[in-house]
Amino acid sequence: MKEVLQKIVPGKSEREKFGIVATGFLKILQKSLGSKAKVILGGSSAKDTWLSGNHDVDVFVQFDYKTFVSKSQHLSEELELVLKKIFPKIKIERVHGSRDYFQLIYQGYHFEVVPILKIEAAERIINITDVSPLHTEWVNSQGKNLKDEIRLAKQFCKANALYGAESYLGGFSGYVIEILVITYGSFINLLKASQKWKKKEVIDPSKFYKKDALFHLNKSKTQSPIIIVDPVDKNRNAAAALTEDKVKLFQKKAKGYLTKPSKSFFETELLTKEMVEKKAGKKPFVILTAIPFDGKEDVIGMKNFKVFEFLKDELNPFGVVEGDWEWNDKVTYYFILKTDNLPEIQVRPGPPLTMKENVKDFKKKNSKTYEQDGRIMAEIKTRNPRLKDFVEYTLKKKYVLEKVKKITVVSS
Repeated sequence: MKEVLQKIVPGKSEREKFGIVATGFLKILQKSLGSKAKVILGGSSAKDTWLSGNHDVDVFVQFDYKTFVSKSQHLSEELELVLKKIFPKIKIERVHGSRDYFQLIYQGYHFEVVPILKIEAAERIINITDVSPLHTEWVNSQGKNLKDEIRLAKQFCKANALYGAESYLGGFSGYVIEILVITYGSFINLLKASQKWKKKEVIDPSKFYKKDALFHLNKSKTQSPIIIVDPVDKNRNAAAALTEDKVKLFQKKAKGYLTKPSKSFFETELLTKEMVEKKAGKKPFVILTAIPFDGKEDVIGMKNFKVFEFLKDELNPFGVVEGDWEWNDKVTYYFILKTDNLPEIQVRPGPPLTMKENVKDFKKKNSKTYEQDGRIMAEIKTRNPRLKDFVEYTLKKKYVLEKVKKITVVSS
């Protein structure tokens, strides 16, 4: 872990450069806003839990509660006018959310500028983003001596495709990782604790509920496999976006690391043909690459994910053993299968013989039928029984072509 930390903890020069750029940006924005709002650093930068090489900077623009509470829905417009005035030559992208925010590149760093209302307690939340500075205060207060432990957990999740609470990822957000490490006291303790998580595990760091937190929380907020009561907002499940697949993968990777610790658990392995071949062994596999459409990251990411889910379902007759996808400049999908051939003829069960009208209808739709065990059965010729033909046919389906610009078979 010491070797890993040497790579992921930002060094002196990196911190100095970040400080100059971030401070400069904050000063320019604050000067233009004047007394209308206060500009503060947010996210992992403000908590000092960021990883070396990360050039994403969260900035919150805090508008006075009393003055702007009745104008909460107009904060984005207020901020947009200021940003466009300050940076007339920089592309400013407005991102739609519960309250719209803005993205721009400034001196090589990706800034995300979010308008919020200044609040002192979660009870005064008008919009979910308003509570973000309170998250920073909690992490800095409770996790003061655990910053590197948090970095280890973040890098572990990033390397194992577990990081990111976006809808198309369903993973662990940075804040959730921070909460978990602080709750359990260290990265290793978190890994050990995960092995004992039960279904609907409730983690309540601030002990808001003595028992039965599920009873008090809104049911719509407790659909995730584990429930983490936000330590600064008792009504919020911080892990609401987390999926069961990601929790199971985290537990699997945690068990692997605890059994045999290795730096490889912290190293991101890009998806390659060689990697899939190694995983597949003697089993058949298929690798596909797609060029996504342009658009908002979350929207395009969800389209990529839906294509993956669709292909996985379509390939089920071949027995999907494992599948995954990766999105960098292009999208790569892979599936490892039990077989690359289906029977030329398949049997389709029909309705019971007692359902005479249904049987009659079934016979009209199927030419080769017979009776077996009180049911009508049909022999159906398999369309595209060979994997290669099946995949090529599937990629031409409207559902796929509507969601990606182009998709091709790399290997099968």
